[in-house]
Amino acid sequence: MRLPQLISNSIIAFAVWLVLWSLAGRASESAPNGTTNSQASAATLVVCPRCAIKRLSDALREASAGAKIILQSGIYNEGEMTIEKPVAIEGQDWPVLDGAGKNQVLTVKADNVRLKGLVIRNSGKSYIADLAGIRVEGARNCVIEGNRLTDNFFGIYLASSANCAIRGNEIRGNAVSEVFSGNGIHLWNSNRITVERNHVTGHRDGLYFEFLHDSNILGNVSENNVRYGLHTMYSANNHYSQNILRANHAGVVLMYSRKLKVVANRFEDNWGPACYGALLKDLDESELERNLFFHNSVALYADDANRNRVANNRFYNNGFALRIMANANGNVFSGNLFEANSFDVTTNWSSGSTSSFDGNYWDDYRGYDLNRDGIGDVPFWPVRLFGLLLEEYPQAIVLLRSPFAELLDAAEQAIPVLTPHNFADQKPLIARPPWSKSQTSKSALAQ
Repeated sequence: MRLPQLISNSIIAFAVWLVLWSLAGRASESAPNGTTNSQASAATLVVCPRCAIKRLSDALREASAGAKIILQSGIYNEGEMTIEKPVAIEGQDWPVLDGAGKNQVLTVKADNVRLKGLVIRNSGKSYIADLAGIRVEGARNCVIEGNRLTDNFFGIYLASSANCAIRGNEIRGNAVSEVFSGNGIHLWNSNRITVERNHVTGHRDGLYFEFLHDSNILGNVSENNVRYGLHTMYSANNHYSQNILRANHAGVVLMYSRKLKVVANRFEDNWGPACYGALLKDLDESELERNLFFHNSVALYADDANRNRVANNRFYNNGFALRIMANANGNVFSGNLFEANSFDVTTNWSSGSTSSFDGNYWDDYRGYDLNRDGIGDVPFWPVRLFGLLLEEYPQAIVLLRSPFAELLDAAEQAIPVLTPHNFADQKPLIARPPWSKSQTSKSALAQ
């Protein structure tokens, strides 16, 4: 064979080999997790009562890292199961994982775990262990989405975890007392967690966060829980938005925390003795803005809460709109709307707190606006003398609608000598602020 022909054949053979190698590489790249197509199809395991794999625990044992487990309809009573590999478990037609009232149901100890479409029920209950339907320990990048958790001690419990999402879950407990019940969603010592669009009811606290940082809590409904709808302790830099906290002992309790943003939430129907829409205890440097406080015994209670901004909120049809203790200092209330409350502002001392009011709308204001700038020409004193009396003698509430209460208030309005001077709003609004006429505000009250 001539040398030129030999060289030509070698070039053609090399080109064919190069094309085949490229096609094989592309096929390998198209499969997830770096596997080939044949390996990827083998990475999906199907579990059902009639399948080759009949138990979820067996599938977890056989699965490789990155595998997907399809759990078909059925009741799986397998005791506590621990996930120690990065896998996705997806339920079809709502398969049930039942703890039989004895065990924790699912424990996650691996990163990159995804749980979706499962019914998780009947975890055990204990005075000494926080047993849960789903418990995540020291994991990252988990997703718990679209599950139904019923009759568990704790619903979803994350400890020392980060970059996880808990969204779209239905969580229903059967708590009857604070002492022997757990929380719906419980986060401890965690960072960068998203808790979104969950519905929680029937637990001790619907949402409980302790040592939580840099997280987003949005669009959840927490109602009819034994204690609090949302409870935060020792946390910072979290954002709470568009949540509905309804018919709990208290809507939200923010304690020993700082730099929280509480925006566009609804606190409603938290009604009864010592019930609050929002309780601020040792909360500092935070913002509460554009929230609706509707039909609460006390809409907002501030105790040793300092340097917070409370702006553009609507306080409508509450017993007490604001109760501000003398140890709550440096808080600024501006642009808020106060309507149809029995008491707009009360305090436990006629002087002491350095909190202040500026540019709010008060439906009880009877001042005038001669220069037509939208600001009243005389200050408004929101603290009623009868309200100060109630702080000392709560039983006097029976005289609320009596001529005696009206006489005290008339006297104090004529000569305000006992109510706190720094609580006077020097620039009360004549008309409702523009944001209160928005469709969002109207529809929130209509629901």
